[in-house]
Amino acid sequence: MLTLIERRSEIVRLTETRGKVNVGELVRQLQVSAVTIRNDLNALSKKGLVVRSRGGAIASTRLARELSVQEKYKENLPIKRRLGKAVADLIDEEVRSILFDSGTTTEEVALCLVGRSNLTVMTNGLNVASALASAEGIDLLVTGGMLRKKSMSFYGRQAEESLRFFHFDRLILGTDGIDTKVGVTTHFEPEASLNRVMRSVATQVILVADSSKFGKRGPHVICRHTDIDMLVTDNGIAADTLKTLLDAGVDVRVVSDPP
Repeated sequence: MLTLIERRSEIVRLTETRGKVNVGELVRQLQVSAVTIRNDLNALSKKGLVVRSRGGAIASTRLARELSVQEKYKENLPIKRRLGKAVADLIDEEVRSILFDSGTTTEEVALCLVGRSNLTVMTNGLNVASALASAEGIDLLVTGGMLRKKSMSFYGRQAEESLRFFHFDRLILGTDGIDTKVGVTTHFEPEASLNRVMRSVATQVILVADSSKFGKRGPHVICRHTDIDMLVTDNGIAADTLKTLLDAGVDVRVVSDPP
């Protein structure tokens, strides 16, 4: 029989290894009562070693914390700017219409397109719309809907209905977390729903995300990683993750650090 410290250390190890655990499997493996396991999980959760979930726990390193727009602007900004330019460079003259997801990384892509012409852009991001508002060569549309102030994004039935009679050459998609076992995720269910509609009206889906997003999970799945046509990220991506994506047929573009 393990001691209290040994048992809780083993719970943390199992949670980190598997990504998530449930009470039943811990009871069987550690041979203690369900009450004891729940007490252990609650204690570990208070210390930030695991994240308590319904019926079990999630590894604290696997759960992406949702940041406000203001916090996101400060996080990995130099990398986001390089990613923005890299994605914009992929938009050739044959592309006439682009659908933009909200987000600070997608905003960096939009800023790099300000001088372009003969483009129609639609977005659910208020920040993305603001970035393109003065671009004379771009026809700008906004989905409308309810504004979520934390992310400066529009969502809801009105936003989804606004896309029904459109089709776009490209979707520039952002994310809160990417896990090759779970998929592309976000924190807000109505936003995940809108993102799924966005995917359905675009010829090509380009996911742009810095490498800090890998291995993190939001609670709501937008799509599987195999549903992405192209991923643009930085060279901080782990070798095993890169291999999994490439093996799944995802076109991965890795942006190197500046010389």
